[in-house]
Amino acid sequence: MTTSTSLNRAEDSIIFSPFHSELRSLRFLRISSPRCSFSLNPLPCSRSLCIYAIPNDYRNPHQSNPNPGVYRRNTPRPSTENPSAPHGNNNQPSNRSRQSLDKQNTSRLNGQKEEFPSKNIEPNVPPDVDLMSLCQEGRIKEAIDYMAQGVFADYRTFSAILDSITSPESLEQGKRVNGLLRRSPFGNAVELNNKLIEMYGKCGSMKNARQVFDRMCERTTDSWNLMIHGYAANGQGEDGLMLFERMKKLKVQANGESFIAVLSAFASKGALEEGLIQFESIRHEYGIVLGNEHYMGVIDVLGRAGHLNEAMEFMTNLAVEPTTELWKALMKIAQIHGDIDLEDRAEELMVSLDPSKAIANRIPAPPPKLQAAINMLGEKDHICQFDSENSYKVEENGKLKGLNGHLREAGYVPDTRYVLHDIDQEAKEKALLYHSERLAIAYGLISTPPRTPLRVIKNLRICGDCHNAIKIMSKIVGRELIVRDNKRFHHFKDGICSCRDYW
Repeated sequence: MTTSTSLNRAEDSIIFSPFHSELRSLRFLRISSPRCSFSLNPLPCSRSLCIYAIPNDYRNPHQSNPNPGVYRRNTPRPSTENPSAPHGNNNQPSNRSRQSLDKQNTSRLNGQKEEFPSKNIEPNVPPDVDLMSLCQEGRIKEAIDYMAQGVFADYRTFSAILDSITSPESLEQGKRVNGLLRRSPFGNAVELNNKLIEMYGKCGSMKNARQVFDRMCERTTDSWNLMIHGYAANGQGEDGLMLFERMKKLKVQANGESFIAVLSAFASKGALEEGLIQFESIRHEYGIVLGNEHYMGVIDVLGRAGHLNEAMEFMTNLAVEPTTELWKALMKIAQIHGDIDLEDRAEELMVSLDPSKAIANRIPAPPPKLQAAINMLGEKDHICQFDSENSYKVEENGKLKGLNGHLREAGYVPDTRYVLHDIDQEAKEKALLYHSERLAIAYGLISTPPRTPLRVIKNLRICGDCHNAIKIMSKIVGRELIVRDNKRFHHFKDGICSCRDYW
């Protein structure tokens, strides 16, 4: 198809008058002139034409490889020797005039930049911002805000900020620091990436920690240890043990800290026999000197499996004298399982090694101050706080009542032993519904997108009834419910908790 087009040279433009009926059937039309390249794109399902002109010598400063199909710095010009050219030789400017036109065009482009300044305006920040001072004063969020505005942060600043982020409610700040670190000159620093892994582990987000670990160009033994320990602390011991197997295949040299993390992973998984076999291999196969941390790891493995007598036997058969820390660990395990005799025996042996414990225990302690049960629900962009005194309004939306009905159908039976008030049975069952973690989960289910994890932070220890109820909730709603009480992380998923009902 032929399109008749007339081109008239003006000082700064090329005017063309195509036949519109024929142009609408064209898919693309490109016209090159000595100064500019014109492109016409008929818009689909429309009679309009998209027309744009770009100087031949113009190079987009923000695009390193311009699209050759639209414009190019050295655009081929019509040959002056071709007799079929639209304008012939008379319309072609000389080299000198062409250079002058290019200079004039460049000056006009510069003039447009001066008339329309860039949107990337430099932030209005004080010139004397000291990020390290802000970190030392605990103003971490303010320091991160300044860094996001362009204030330069050195290695020490990143290290101090990452060390200060240790709680799940600071997870979003940690993600911001992660992004800033990747764009900084220290993005590949091994120690800072290790701190990122440790930070994510403390905040309960091992998915982000694994992303940092997999992205590292260079890893040390500490990098592997932090990942395994993070998996164990978050109830994902099986993932930690799989990473340890990969570590052995890559022939990464393990150290004493590695096996402390591995024993913690075995305890988290509840693998008793494998954990004891691994403990025996530490000294015989790897030649590592055992310390109190390794012995405490074995006590944790035995205690989580409920083998209290074996834990006591292990303590008495140690080649070294047990320390107060070891007896204290055994005493805590006995408290968890309700073995009063073993608890008293461990406490007696602990006091015999450290008499100051007995003096401290004999002093009548004042009654502990009652704390209001507080929950913090971590959402995408903010933190919502609940307490047991003013959160009953959550029931008004019906979500809490609806969950209760589904729980009953799934086999949930309220355990009223955890209600200490002297009230009737029906009132006790109703009181269990108003525990703060349940209110936080009910609110989170109606205010967050489906299939996204919920993070709940609780300042008190979770009770057994709530623990059982949340396990069933996770299966009903098909979401991962992460609850951090004052003891540990609980990852509820598909009706199972990562703690294996041991906390």
